[in-house]
Parts: sequence; structure tokens; C-alpha cells
Amino acid sequence: MSSHNKARLQIVFSMAVWGTIPLFTRNITIPSGEMALYRGLLAAGFMAIYLLLTRQLPNLRAMGRDLPKLALCGAAMGFNWILLFEAYKYTTVSIATLSYYFAPVLVTILSPLLFHEKLSRRGIFCFIMSTIGLVLIIGTPTAVAGRHGLGIALGLGAAVLYASVVLINKSISDVSGLHRTIVQFMAAIAILIPYVLSTGGLHPQALDGKGLICLLILGLLHTGITYCLYFSNLKSVSGQEAAILSYVDPLVAVLVSVALLHEPMTLPQLVGGALILGFTIWNELE
Repeated sequence: MSSHNKARLQIVFSMAVWGTIPLFTRNITIPSGEMALYRGLLAAGFMAIYLLLTRQLPNLRAMGRDLPKLALCGAAMGFNWILLFEAYKYTTVSIATLSYYFAPVLVTILSPLLFHEKLSRRGIFCFIMSTIGLVLIIGTPTAVAGRHGLGIALGLGAAVLYASVVLINKSISDVSGLHRTIVQFMAAIAILIPYVLSTGGLHPQALDGKGLICLLILGLLHTGITYCLYFSNLKSVSGQEAAILSYVDPLVAVLVSVALLHEPMTLPQLVGGALILGFTIWNELE
């Protein structure tokens, strides 16, 4: 197998694993903020060991002026996790995930304003069609009405934070993917510790055996291992390939929602999700 195909396979594996996150968060009976904190601690610990063994420890002094941006990214990443975990509690996994994947659309629209990138007619058309898709998802009431709407709002809030992480990272050019990730994990932890302590504290005793195993898998596999695989191989594929492969995540999440969690999804919501994913992918093919 060529190195390029191996890189693509490992990126697809990472995305597929991320799509199964809701299966595990549903079994972790602690607040979302605390869950995000433990996730960051486990992932940062794993990544630190990986970088130590591979002799790739980051040089914080060399990062210089990029450190404030990385710290801001870390804060956004931490609260992005919280909002997404909360979204899973209030609406179905598929709807929360599809709302969350409105983030690439936000990046497409904001990049010309922040980085003076040209916005093509295709980009504008894809934004309009994706927005129609979002309206179809939001405009379809379900049995959980108010909770459903809150779940979508939380998913969109997570999308805004994720788009912020992407946009800030676009302005950082001299720090490798792995190094910027562990620094962002550390910043997320630094932000989440006071947040968790001020909003109820720690409740590790609330975790049963199943919850503890799921938390370890969330922190080590879904974050530590997959982040290492993803960022280690990102340099071996083009930006367009990486963008297209990223849609394995929501597709797996929708399958998990419908096939394994047996969550309902109406025809308008299916059409809305297809519009968001389809036109965002088409925009990436430009």
C-alpha cells in the first residue's frame, strides 16, 4: 500500500471513529463540562507520551506570537466539546451532528472577510442551499419540540466554535499539526478546570464501570489516538482530500443514530441533511 493511500485510510478511520462518539457519551453519567475536561486530560496525556517517545516535543518559545492564538483555539475547542455533548442530550445524534456540520459553511463565508479569499458563485450558491437544508432540519417539529430546538441551537453553537478553531488555525503557519493540537489541549484543560469547578465541581464517583470504560475510550481512542493519526497524516493528503474525507464523520454518526440508537428522522430532515452535506462537499470540490 502506498504512503498516500495509507494516510487516506488512517484519516478515514479517524473520521469513522469520531462518528461513533455519541454511542459512548450516552453512557457517561457526568456533566458535559466535566466530560470534556476528562477527555482533554486523557488525550493530552496520551499525546504527550506519543510526542515524547517520538522525540517531537513542542518548543513553546519557538511558537512565540502564535501562542495566544493557540490558547484561544484551545478555549474554543473545550467549549465546543461541551456544547456538542449537550446537543446529543436534547435532540437526536443525527440532527445534532448535521447542525454541527454547518461549520464548514461558516468557514466558507467568513474566510473571504478574514483572509481576503475570493468567494465564488458556487460558494455563494452552496451557502444558500446549505442554509435551506438547515431550515428544513430546524423547521421540522418533533415529539420533543422545545428540547429538540435547544439541541439544534447547541449544535449550531458548537459549529460556530469549531469554525472559530478552523479560522484561527488558518492564520497559524509555523507550528506543526501535532504541536498545535497538544498546546490547544493544554489550553482547553486550563479553561475547563475553573469552569467545571465553578459549575458544580467534579463527580468521578458518579461513573459506574460502563461509564468509566466509555470515558477512557472517549479520551484515549476518540481523541488521543485519532488526533495523532489525523494530524500525522494530514500533510500527506491535499486540503481538498482532507475536506472530503471529513464527511465520513457525519455519515457514520447518522448511521449510528438511525441503525443503532433507533432515533427517528423525518423525510424533511433527511433532505435537509443531504443538502448540508451534499452542497458543502460540492463546494470543497471547487
